[in-house]
Amino acid sequence: MRAYSSQIIGVTAKIDRFTDAIGFWVAWLNVPLVLAVAYEVIARYFFHSPTIWVFDVTYMLYATIFMLGAAYALHKGAHIRTDFFFERWSKRTQGVIDSVAYVVFFFPSLILFLYVSWDEGWSAFLINETSEQTPWRPILWPFKMVVPLTCLLLMIQGVSETIKSFFAAMTGIELEHKEKVEI
Repeated sequence: MRAYSSQIIGVTAKIDRFTDAIGFWVAWLNVPLVLAVAYEVIARYFFHSPTIWVFDVTYMLYATIFMLGAAYALHKGAHIRTDFFFERWSKRTQGVIDSVAYVVFFFPSLILFLYVSWDEGWSAFLINETSEQTPWRPILWPFKMVVPLTCLLLMIQGVSETIKSFFAAMTGIELEHKEKVEI
């Protein structure tokens, strides 16, 4: 059992480190987002010369940060959950509930989203689809491919979370405590 436990902990630790690294690098996308907004403010209000590209860049960067940060949020326990019942249950019961939720809802939903979003992104690539939002009309396939990438990253982190849930269900021991996020 100990060798099995150390292997499980090793797998989840590797996945969690991968997700932490992705979260770190995705956070750096905030720099060009802030720079683009600052450029627009300066161009518009100081030089009376608004841009045609900042709107597209900002909504695409913000959505990309939000989407690609989802796996990191899952790892850190930042997604919304109704804890008023969950907190009162034993670690074993929490593990059972989470295990069932991951297997029955999480993975099937993400597989469906991956399938649909990949098709949408690939179609955008094939026709070289462009945005209709502004006169700049940037290509959309890189932006649309963020969705299947997000699904993939969520499923990878979901494997770690599912293993942790199964471990808690079997042993009553929590491998990783998630801090309660207060809003």
